[in-house]
Amino acid sequence: MHALHSANDLDALLDDIGDRPVVMLGEASHGTHEYYTWRTAISKRLIREKGFNFIAVEGDWPDCYRINRFVKGYKDAGDNIKDVLLHFDRWPTWMWANWEVAALADWLREYNQSKPLVQKVGFYGLDVYSLWDSLYAMINYLEKEDPQAAQSVKKAIQCFEPFQEDEHAYARYSLTEHSCRDKVLAMLREIRLKAQFLDGDREAGFNTEQNAIIAVNAEKYYSTMMSFNNDSWNVRDTHMMETLDRLMTFHGPKAKGIVWEHNTHIGDARATDMRRSGMVNIGQLAREQYGINKVYLVGFGSYQGTVIAGEEWGAPMKVMDVPEAREGSIEHQLHSESPQNRYLLFNAEEMRRQWDEAIRHRAIGVVYHPSREKFGNYVPSVMSNRYDAFVFLDATRALHPLHLKPHAEKIPETYPFNY
Repeated sequence: MHALHSANDLDALLDDIGDRPVVMLGEASHGTHEYYTWRTAISKRLIREKGFNFIAVEGDWPDCYRINRFVKGYKDAGDNIKDVLLHFDRWPTWMWANWEVAALADWLREYNQSKPLVQKVGFYGLDVYSLWDSLYAMINYLEKEDPQAAQSVKKAIQCFEPFQEDEHAYARYSLTEHSCRDKVLAMLREIRLKAQFLDGDREAGFNTEQNAIIAVNAEKYYSTMMSFNNDSWNVRDTHMMETLDRLMTFHGPKAKGIVWEHNTHIGDARATDMRRSGMVNIGQLAREQYGINKVYLVGFGSYQGTVIAGEEWGAPMKVMDVPEAREGSIEHQLHSESPQNRYLLFNAEEMRRQWDEAIRHRAIGVVYHPSREKFGNYVPSVMSNRYDAFVFLDATRALHPLHLKPHAEKIPETYPFNY
């Protein structure tokens, strides 16, 4: 075990990562301050010391691409990160529109200033939800750059228009009527033919093609959403893996990428009860595609604290108490041994044997009910197979959403250390 007080304490973790080109950093909730700041600390060291090229997160591509343009200083990308982040208007807004991400983005922009364009560190979204935003982003760009290609996008938009951006309405329609799948597939074929010839910055064609791929996979995702199996989950994580692979290819044969997602996505699904349900995730898929020695998975967890979440989907965000972890969980066991923040590395045979049996591991989503913890919120996990390392933070607190009034005029201090 390794004590964790400052970024300098991450040396053993960085050594264990070695030269692996893909590092995935998890979180046990989408609303915890320390998960964001410690992922930032690890990411900064990976970028500075190991030359990582980009951060890819569990967020929508069009919104995250605005952050990418901001941190790289593209023309008309804006000079105020708060204005950029306020474009995140789909619930749960707090996941990326928060002061912790604002601080990271400002650091990336400053870090990139002295770099040539091809060496600037990027910021991208991996998720599949942004069907309508991706369509609108394409039409706004292509109407100026390639009116012919824009026509295929217009046909797709017209097909989806009757559903007024209601994915549930489209999902119900796709069960009984003809879907819009042929329209988005035709659009993707057209975009792929034109993408390499599109004008603009070096990422313009890549961005446009990615939005077309999102439209295809989002249509597939929403079409499977009403089923009684796990097809939609697998469509989503497969899309995120495909997007990561496209980013690695785009950044060249020596590319290195950092992924920020929930533990349920980055922790190898085969080491949990997800496997019995036929579910896969990006952590498993990356290990299978690149090889276990090319991917490094870091899980996160805490014993107690506060978190930002909602009581139901679309509900107002609020600060909620996170109760003490259940007895029989890894969080409870580590707290009982010591309340010290620390991380475990599962590279040694002794550590692998110690954590080679399933143990409860807390998972908090964007919808959360602390009073129901004794009935759920814990995933049986073989920790030494699910992760390469596990970061334990004894007491954590809620992050700072931009859409809530901050406690001060300036961005609040988001780093628990000087580095």
